[in-house]
Amino acid sequence: MLNEGFARLLAIAAIPVMIAGCQTMAGADKDILAAPAKLEAPTKTTGVLQKLPPPARQLEVAVYEFPDQTGQHKPSGDKHYAEFSRAVTQGGADILIDVLREAGGGTWFDVVERRRLPSLLQEREIIEVMHKAAGKPLKIQSLRVAGLLLEGGIVGYDTNETTGGLGARLLGIGGHTQFRRDVVTVALRAVSVQTGRVLASVTTTKTIYSALLQGTTFKFVAVDDLLEIDTGVTRNHPTTLAVREAIQLAVYALLLEGIESGLWEFADPAKKSELLSSYVEDYRPQLSGLY
Repeated sequence: MLNEGFARLLAIAAIPVMIAGCQTMAGADKDILAAPAKLEAPTKTTGVLQKLPPPARQLEVAVYEFPDQTGQHKPSGDKHYAEFSRAVTQGGADILIDVLREAGGGTWFDVVERRRLPSLLQEREIIEVMHKAAGKPLKIQSLRVAGLLLEGGIVGYDTNETTGGLGARLLGIGGHTQFRRDVVTVALRAVSVQTGRVLASVTTTKTIYSALLQGTTFKFVAVDDLLEIDTGVTRNHPTTLAVREAIQLAVYALLLEGIESGLWEFADPAKKSELLSSYVEDYRPQLSGLY
């Protein structure tokens, strides 16, 4: 049977939980655990891509698919089964289109809609039929065509590429930490619509870190009663954000590789030497598989 001192400690420890529960029941708008929606945070590569100098001529591109080719399912704490959810996002094409609109502040790419082409064609047909029924035939402008296709996908997701941990305990008081490193790999290539030739191709990787920090302590509150306290925190790098950063670097690398080979040019040719030197120094080793 718990003694009076131990019961008081349990009652004190339960106060924050009771307060949180009351606030949650008072209304969802007062939930202390609720967080407002926000725009996606920029990555370390966002600024580099957005600050690219404008091109001599904007590139008209189309993106049909950018699939998850890894076949990986989300890892489970139970090693006996895997979850049905995928390990990486299935919206790679949507992320790629959004990233293309960022390049050079929107100056590099003119992206035409191909992901939902049936819906676009159906809507254009509806407009023509409605105007014809009203006796006011309307000729819709022709769809824009692309000179380049951007192909590729998420080609790798290596889990537990590195794992480890560290812990120590003295007289029952101590803690330990664990970490895990996963790697996501993205491939991107530019294909000429007229010839079908692959003009440029790059592969990028992004490391995803997960870390656990846990501590334990205990104290005798009475001769026969032991109070033990555990605390811990886990931090996981969002996988979707990691995929986005890998795609951003792939777009940046594809543009610089094209600049280097003369496929396209900056509006200001003086920018070429400086940016290529910086690109080779900062990113070329990563594209060789060193990360």
